[in-house]
Amino acid sequence: MKIIRGAEFTEELLRRNDSNQTDLEFDRNVLSIIDQVRSEGDQAVLDFTERFDGVKLDSLIVTEEEINEAEQAVTEDFYRALRSAKERITTYHEAQKEQSWFLNPNEGIMLGQKVTPIDSVGLYVPGGKAAYPSTVLMNALPAKIAGVGRISMVTPPQRDGKINPYVLVAAKEAGVDRIYKVGGAQAIAALAYGTETIKKVVKITGPGNAYVARAKKWVFGDVAIDMIAGPSEICVVADAHTNPIYAAADLLSQAEHDERAAAVCITTSEAFAAELSKEVERQLAELDRKEIATQSIEQFGRIIIVDSLKEAFDIVNRLAPEHLELMIDQPMEHLAAIRNAGAIFLGQHSPEALGDYMAGPNHTLPTSGTAAFSSPLGVYDFMKKSSIIYYSENALAEVADDVITLADAEQLTGHANSIKVRKAGY
Repeated sequence: MKIIRGAEFTEELLRRNDSNQTDLEFDRNVLSIIDQVRSEGDQAVLDFTERFDGVKLDSLIVTEEEINEAEQAVTEDFYRALRSAKERITTYHEAQKEQSWFLNPNEGIMLGQKVTPIDSVGLYVPGGKAAYPSTVLMNALPAKIAGVGRISMVTPPQRDGKINPYVLVAAKEAGVDRIYKVGGAQAIAALAYGTETIKKVVKITGPGNAYVARAKKWVFGDVAIDMIAGPSEICVVADAHTNPIYAAADLLSQAEHDERAAAVCITTSEAFAAELSKEVERQLAELDRKEIATQSIEQFGRIIIVDSLKEAFDIVNRLAPEHLELMIDQPMEHLAAIRNAGAIFLGQHSPEALGDYMAGPNHTLPTSGTAAFSSPLGVYDFMKKSSIIYYSENALAEVADDVITLADAEQLTGHANSIKVRKAGY
């Protein structure tokens, strides 16, 4: 793993998605898929599934029989782990639920905010390079806690036309209402605009490949989306006391996701940097997905040596990483220095993988520097707010002239008149 000094690599890392952002031919392909699904419905979805996934389906719907078969296919150990994760994720996310509130700032005035769950959501669960039952829990459980009325899930079928049994079991445990065998941009289009089989939703959440991410961007506005996720990333801040075996393992846990995943360590210790570089190479050879991880480490893996923790935190805040591990002495003392990060893991026994599966907080996190302005997926993403305004006749009279003055300043005589006609009756 390459060892460098300074923060120049940060800019290179943040630019690693630029090709997708400006590829007009890529956009044309995605828009073509969306347009065909809008005009041809189920037939377009079935045709694209056969073309891209190599599967000719008779139906897009996952049946109860298929779910029952999946339940028989998974192990008791998986059920135990899944239910333990579900309990922890539920406990954490229940604390996020917001309540409606009201206040009376003056006599005759009531103001407030009404919090309401959205009516429907479509969850995208990837099915390409791996199966992700954890993604099902992280998307479905917050929606369920929020009170979403209808939860649909889309996920690409396997070559045999079936869905991974672990994903199906997770969907049933999490309370998903309907599951469809479709992935890619065609799945996003179907959720956004509806087909004969797939009912339109008002919001789409969940990660996917470049086609999924771009399709979500193009349908945004017609429906809401959670975020446009890029390749995964991890940043470890280390000092001379950090265990290089732990740090290497955590860096590789993200590198194995994708060839464009980023694994960065920032350290104040040159000796640690040298040890970590060797340890990454040693552990890399043992991974099942070592080809993917190797490309990730070569392209977007770096060990950055800095002179101080302050310099390290400056780089972290510029990078705004998806996952940040503070594997340093007394990490809580430095928490205030972190402004931009999706999830922050404190100490040497809080690895990122714990957050992916079992800790409780959501693992759907902002990537590619977007943690500078956005947050992890949560219950709040499945709720909306309405302002409540009540003024009595006397309360309106007290502010009537000021409202008219402001409306006149904007030359909106209709606005002013709506106050004047009431003032005339006082």
